Amino acid sequence: MTSQEPPEPSVRPDGEFARELVERGSLEVEGRLVDASNVTLFCVIELDGVRANAVYKPVAGERPLWDFPDGTLAGREVATYLLSEGSGLGAVPPTVLRDGPFGPGMVQLWIETTEDDLVDVRAPDELPDGWRVVLHAHDRMGEPAVLAHADRPEMRSLALLDIIANNTDRKGGHVLGGVDGRVYGVDHGICLHTDPKLRTVLWGWIGEPIGDEAAEKLRELPAKLDGDLGEQLKPHLIGLEIGAIRERAEQLLAAGAFPEPGDDWRAVPWPLF
Repeated sequence: MTSQEPPEPSVRPDGEFARELVERGSLEVEGRLVDASNVTLFCVIELDGVRANAVYKPVAGERPLWDFPDGTLAGREVATYLLSEGSGLGAVPPTVLRDGPFGPGMVQLWIETTEDDLVDVRAPDELPDGWRVVLHAHDRMGEPAVLAHADRPEMRSLALLDIIANNTDRKGGHVLGGVDGRVYGVDHGICLHTDPKLRTVLWGWIGEPIGDEAAEKLRELPAKLDGDLGEQLKPHLIGLEIGAIRERAEQLLAAGAFPEPGDDWRAVPWPLF
């Protein structure tokens, strides 16, 4: 008989060790995700004998943008994670800013996903029950098609996070169904601008009440921004950007409902995925 090595301990994305792992674990680059617009590296991360996968985006590999200051995208990814954790809205994998093989960058725990689609473009008669339609279009053959997404409480919460984080690039591929049953949002480098820039595929709840639980979380957020959460955000955002989070949260709370797209900014990202 041959002996088998015991399975490696699994890392819960919402567990305390996951944050410590991405903060202190050794990083070994295994490859590059070529579809990403900025340098995005797939890594193995290890700490105290526990191995997992992670995404590493070095600041040096960020592509300059006209509307975001150079070298700030990694910090915005971390700030969105901190905002999610502090507000209780949405779920973002543990994310830190740290040194790596190619200098300082964002390191985020890799999420193992199911094969279930949460956002998709399909023929109208092929939509699963309960899905929310975002827009109607036609495919390349001229046949009717719709952009739609699943209707799950975790996705509603993620959509609320996008509103207060001013996410300008919530693509369908940035909404992940984890094998742990949770829904995660990833790729938050172009969030938290002071100017309105919300661009998302999660428009399925326009005009609907945000709900009492979400309202209570928004009500508590200003005090948190004045306290520990605000201090955690300061290394990554300027004061005006932190203040804009408060303003967006207060506006959303006052409206009490999911907003509709404005006319001064393209409301859906392209490409969609």
